[in-house]
Order: sequence, then C-alpha cells, then structure tokens
Amino acid sequence: MAAPSRTTTFANPPDYTFNSDRLRLTLHSPTKQPIVLVACGSFNPITYHHLRMFEMASDFVRQNTDFEIVGGYLSPVSDEYKKPGLVSAHHRVEMCTLATKQESTWLMVDSWEAFLNYQRTAVVLDHFNYEINTVLGGVYTQDGEHRDVRIMLLAGSDLISTMSEPGVWSHNDLDHILGRYGTFVIERSGSGMDQATDSLARWRNNIYPIPQLIQNDVSSTKVRLFFRRGLSVQYLLPAAVITYIEQNNLYPDDGLAPEKDKGKAKARESGEADAGSESSSVRAIQSTSGTERTILSRHFQ
Repeated sequence: MAAPSRTTTFANPPDYTFNSDRLRLTLHSPTKQPIVLVACGSFNPITYHHLRMFEMASDFVRQNTDFEIVGGYLSPVSDEYKKPGLVSAHHRVEMCTLATKQESTWLMVDSWEAFLNYQRTAVVLDHFNYEINTVLGGVYTQDGEHRDVRIMLLAGSDLISTMSEPGVWSHNDLDHILGRYGTFVIERSGSGMDQATDSLARWRNNIYPIPQLIQNDVSSTKVRLFFRRGLSVQYLLPAAVITYIEQNNLYPDDGLAPEKDKGKAKARESGEADAGSESSSVRAIQSTSGTERTILSRHFQ
C-alpha cells in the first residue's frame, strides 16, 4: 500500500520541535531497510519494562530481519485520553525524557502527541513518517544513496489482542497501521497471541511477534500501586524517574496499607522484620491490584 503523501502537513503544539538528536541518518548496511520504532503509551510512569521492550526489539531485528533500526521513540498519550489516574502530559514527557537520558544511548521522546488533543495511533505514525521522511529527508547509505525510513509500531501483546476484537478498532485504522507501517509485538505469557494474529491474518506479514525470553510483568499500574501503598519501587524504574515522582508527589501514598504491613515496616526500620515481610506485602498488592487494571484499547502501559 502506498505511503502517506509527502505533501501532508501536521498542526504542531506551541513551541514544538521534533527530536532527532539520536536519530542515525547513515545506514551501517546498504542491504538493510531502515526503520524507526515508535511506542505509543501512557507511560504513567515509564518503567524499565518499557525500555526493555526496545532492547528486545533491537535484538530481534538484528537477528531475524532485514531491517536496520536507526531510531526509537516514546510517544506519550495526550491528557485528552482521559484515563483514570493519568498524570499530566508535562510530567509524563519529563519522566520519559529523564529515563531515556539516563538509561539509553538511542531512544528519544516525542511530545507531539502528548500536547495535542487525542490523536489516533494511525495519525501519530503518519506524523513520524512526515517528520523523518519529508522534513528530514530520510536517511542515506554510506555511499550517499537516499533511503526512506519505515515507521513501525512497537507494542505489547495486549494491544494486538484488542485489534483482533470486533468493533474496537476501525478497519481503516487497522489497515493503515498494520498495512502501511507494521508492528513489533512483545509477547506476554498467556496473552493469546496466536489467536489474535489469526484474526489479523490479512496483515500477518507485517506483524512481528517477539518472545520474552525472560518474563517481565512489571507494569505502570503495579508501580503506581506500590507508590500508593508506600512500598519500594527501587529497580523497577530509573532512579531519576523515582526522584522526579517523589519531588512532585505524583502518586501519593493513600494510607491504605494494611496495619500488619505498617507494623512490619516499623520493624524493618529497627532491624526486627522477619524474612516473610516482603511476601505479605506482595499478597496485599495482589489482592488490590485488580481494581486499577485497565484494558487499553490503543496503548500498552
């Protein structure tokens, strides 16, 4: 299917500049097709799992495809998404920026989607296509030969599951996203990935499942709950992001931690907690986390 027209233009938020600081404009291999990975999501907050998704995709692309990744972008959703508990776009963009600066040498954050009204995923991908291939002029081989960059969506298996559900996505949007661009999907245990892709058989050649060799179920929902229960989130998300959240009190402790856990927290402070204290806290999380879990119709968490 033909790519979006190069004459297409997009309205930008005030003071917006497309971030291309880490976009690599020269291909290493002239035989590879250049691609840019785009992950759309709440990032409320961003976690190490979000960053790991890009690294898993990078390994998969290098070992199993004829693509060459020249850049990767996080695109936080707009405040107009109206998801319960969603902190402001300003904070989510800043957290993503801190995470990529601290933890990555190639990932970037694009704020275009975040600071506009709600934008469909298909339009977001068109925006990246316009900025990279029309405004910047694509990339080049080492011999100076021009190449257009293929924009591809990076998502979790939950997203593909919603795409296979009748009535959730329009056929035109599915054809636009999967037909024109394509997607890499990080598989999650028990997600029914095979069944979902069977329902999307028309675009099967543009859907690239990526197995998680080490299962990781860290989610923004669980991290928010840990903050609200006063539990440690160390090593679940970058230190700079933790500091930012605490400084801005983004996910305040709701004071609902069970009394027995509060008592054990005091005991830990005095060095008297037993080895079972962590497991009891985990049970408390497991008993309440379902109330905050949301099925996303468009974005992974």
